Amino acid sequence: MAKEVMHTVGRRKSSIARVFLSEGKGKFTVNGKELSDYLQRGSLTLLVKQPLEVTNTADKYDIKSNVKGGGTAGQAGALRLGIARAILLHDESHKKVLKAGGFLTRDPREKERKKYGQPGARKKFQFSKR
Repeated sequence: MAKEVMHTVGRRKSSIARVFLSEGKGKFTVNGKELSDYLQRGSLTLLVKQPLEVTNTADKYDIKSNVKGGGTAGQAGALRLGIARAILLHDESHKKVLKAGGFLTRDPREKERKKYGQPGARKKFQFSKR
């Protein structure tokens, strides 16, 4: 019998993470690399692993993911959402803990577009009275 694989998608800023969660021993790969090698910042690695630690399933699942778009922080946020959704698909009993931690909420903040005739999204040219 083949292992059951949960597939979910997480998004943050302009990053998209496709997460494949299956039962295993805690192996974590992102774009073919180990998680810590891919993200390189310890704070981002901790951020990504939060849903696993809250549900006490860090060594219960193998996670393989493909991430594209955005920067490292956005990619880490997308991974976190994707992992939380995958855990929820696999075991519905974790919903209360994940919801309370805010792991199931997609962060809607996107980069605001630059307006024409202005130097940036919010910045305006200096006003001249005379």
